[in-house]
Amino acid sequence: MKLFAEQGVTRVNVSELAAAAEVARGTIYSNVPNIEGLFEEVAAQLVREMVDRVMVAFAGIDDVAHQLSIGVRLYVRRAHEEPLWGRFMSRFGLGAATLQAVLTTDPAANLQIGIENGRYRIQPDQLHAMLGMLIGSTLAAMVAVLEGHKTWREVGSDTAELLLVALGLRRSEAHRLARLPLPSAPATA
Repeated sequence: MKLFAEQGVTRVNVSELAAAAEVARGTIYSNVPNIEGLFEEVAAQLVREMVDRVMVAFAGIDDVAHQLSIGVRLYVRRAHEEPLWGRFMSRFGLGAATLQAVLTTDPAANLQIGIENGRYRIQPDQLHAMLGMLIGSTLAAMVAVLEGHKTWREVGSDTAELLLVALGLRRSEAHRLARLPLPSAPATA
């Protein structure tokens, strides 16, 4: 993750991977068919791991709008707490591997459930567009934190509020949900 975050997928070479992993170059050649494939695995794994962390934080919270607010703010907070992770995600979060991981996990399910139960007032055929807005705005909020423009609390809450408004919630309710205390999320392993 560190190499990819700092250099990008096209600039990382086998020698750097071997040094970072503290293994011989031959081990990399034997176990990594190509660096791009490794990058995609790392990116997808980071998304799945974060989705798992967020899901644990949803314990006892049934409202999908409240869950969405929590998820956005936990991503933004993690970028603040772990800048290397934040740089990786903000740089590669719109890549094919990460988008596919999101499309098949709980953020997409949250939107689908909210549409089906009437909590969100968007059309079912707008789900992918809204998912793009969710991902893009969360990544942009992370960049604002990483570059020191806003605190994670400010931009995380503002982003969650605006997304909830876009989903059809009243501004006052969106504002309230976006500022509720965050539940604890487990630390990364």
